[in-house]
Amino acid sequence: MANQTHFDVVVVGAGAGGISAAASLLKRKPDLNIALVDKADKHYYQPGWTMVGGGVFTPQQTERPMASLIPRGTTWVKAAVTGFEPDNNKVLLDDGKALTYDRLIVAPGLKLNWDAVEGLSETLGKNGVTSNYRFDLAPYTWKLVSELKSGKAIFTQPPMPIKCAGAPQKAMYLSGDHWVRQGLIDKIDIHFCNAGGVLFGVADYVPALMEYVKRYHATLNFSHNLVKVDGEARTAWFDKTDADGNKETVEMQFDMMHVCPPQQAPDFIRSSPLADQAGWVDVDQETLKHKRYANIWSLGDVMNAPNAKTAAAARKQAPIVAFNMLADMGVTKGEARYNGYGSCPLTVERGKIVLAEFGYGGKLLPSMPGWLLDGRRPTRMAWTLKKDFLPWLYWNGMLKGREWLVAPDVV
Repeated sequence: MANQTHFDVVVVGAGAGGISAAASLLKRKPDLNIALVDKADKHYYQPGWTMVGGGVFTPQQTERPMASLIPRGTTWVKAAVTGFEPDNNKVLLDDGKALTYDRLIVAPGLKLNWDAVEGLSETLGKNGVTSNYRFDLAPYTWKLVSELKSGKAIFTQPPMPIKCAGAPQKAMYLSGDHWVRQGLIDKIDIHFCNAGGVLFGVADYVPALMEYVKRYHATLNFSHNLVKVDGEARTAWFDKTDADGNKETVEMQFDMMHVCPPQQAPDFIRSSPLADQAGWVDVDQETLKHKRYANIWSLGDVMNAPNAKTAAAARKQAPIVAFNMLADMGVTKGEARYNGYGSCPLTVERGKIVLAEFGYGGKLLPSMPGWLLDGRRPTRMAWTLKKDFLPWLYWNGMLKGREWLVAPDVV
């Protein structure tokens, strides 16, 4: 960074959204002076962790050095953000320094709140308790699945919002598929404990998913929110809520348990002037511009638009943020609008995927014609996309500012 502290654009977060937005800006205006702020040494392709937990990918396939991905022409500020002073166009850093900006992009992702479940942090990675939501734990998921010969397997999902809302059940499906292939499915009692009331939020995809629930003999426990774990005792407790809102505590034993943790905006966002009442960055859901600060935009998991929090959503959002920011500078004309697009490739078995693609209000937004790929049905083509094409597209397209199939809709 040398001694520079002022930039045309400061981007907070070098995850999928932050790097993609910076790259899209530079594709359109290469002389922009951009700072990318992130303390991490590694960058992860998080959609791949489901495949690690299913024994399909190795962890190494999902990890690259951050330095290799920072877009050429940007300044990487290797620090953590501690706060914002938007009235002064200032970002505060953990080393006591500050950056100032003409325009700001906020994309730090969200916080996995493991400590919200009593006893969970202490037992993660042992006692049969795992999660595909962490790089270091996804291999343990596969170890547990491949070694389990009988007993009870629990898969949990917390209250919304969470990132990749299909991931908790993806872990269940890939595990069930392995146990079917090993001839063990009749010896393993699978439970999906979901704090919500439906299997998947877009009803069009539920019939196909229910066929796999039946295939794996899985019990669906709706309105079951994980609140406590005793790993050594292999026991979990859930708050079960009935239709009238009455709660009771349900105790369940397990031999293995895959946990999706409660999720929230990062603490430095929640305590900032940028946040709404729930703690998320407060944006217009079409333009992704902040509702109160005209020179701030946000994308990815941290903002409050009612879309699915997925990498596919960030891929769609990055060009929109870049276009609208440049329009604000007078470089482009018009306004790009986000339709809520997100995608959730539901890995229902090894070799087939139900490819859910939808926007605001659950409107189906397929990328391909139905005769080629019907996302409401499990297909091998969707599996090939997930396994082979999408990782390549992430590393070589999205993070490089190549907007294949996601050029912004401008009005």
